[in-house]
Amino acid sequence: MANGKNPKSSDRPIRVLLAKPAIDGHDRGVYVLARAFRDAGMEVIYPGLLPTPEEIIRIAIDEDVDVIAISLLNGSHVTIFKKVMELLKKNRVQGIAVVGGGIIPDADKPRLEKMGVSGNYGPGTPMSEIIAHIRKRAGEARSKRW
Repeated sequence: MANGKNPKSSDRPIRVLLAKPAIDGHDRGVYVLARAFRDAGMEVIYPGLLPTPEEIIRIAIDEDVDVIAISLLNGSHVTIFKKVMELLKKNRVQGIAVVGGGIIPDADKPRLEKMGVSGNYGPGTPMSEIIAHIRKRAGEARSKRW
């Protein structure tokens, strides 16, 4: 359980924290994702541009999210995802999946996946593929929580 609550997975929609950390002011794609997730029946929490990894984790816990979806376009993906995953572990958070997207070189994807960051989708990925992945990861995350 992320925050001590124990709602059944069918009691509420998937909750996604959509984050755009680091020095990356390119937010058009995040708005497209937020709308698509919302239209797919998910609840989207978007804290605005440039939250720190610490803020991402605090918000994820406070909002009881199923998935943290991080979009990065500035080359800081390995650093940011590593910090986010370390903070999840440090805070003993289970049941929150982490997915990535943005400009992520193919060479870095195995390293991110080894950390536990899945998806790692780039521009042009069909929205249906991203939504299906979010649903799958949310289901996996909820099964770890309850």
